[in-house]
Amino acid sequence: MITKLVINALALLAAAYFLKPRVKINDVWSALITAVVIGLLNATLGKILDVLAFPFTAITLGLFSLVVDAILIKIADYALKGFEVKNFLWAIVLAAVVAVINSILYSIFL
Repeated sequence: MITKLVINALALLAAAYFLKPRVKINDVWSALITAVVIGLLNATLGKILDVLAFPFTAITLGLFSLVVDAILIKIADYALKGFEVKNFLWAIVLAAVVAVINSILYSIFL
């Protein structure tokens, strides 16, 4: 679990670096806190949103799940001070970039 948390924090840091003017993370601690908050949101509210959005996710072959992830990212953006995403479009881009980076890091380390 700690390994997944660190991988998610690294993915957030890398994505923020690639999307620099639109996504900001102040430091490593902010990335770790953001990873924890997004993980908790995904485990609670994310499950509810996944059930509600299932028809759209099925029609789009899973791409709508990026919108659900973007909603959770924007909620984390409003809740945290060290994490900032410009708008909802950049939250969708961040969700996609983090998903790709997580896939790569998970295949290497897990």
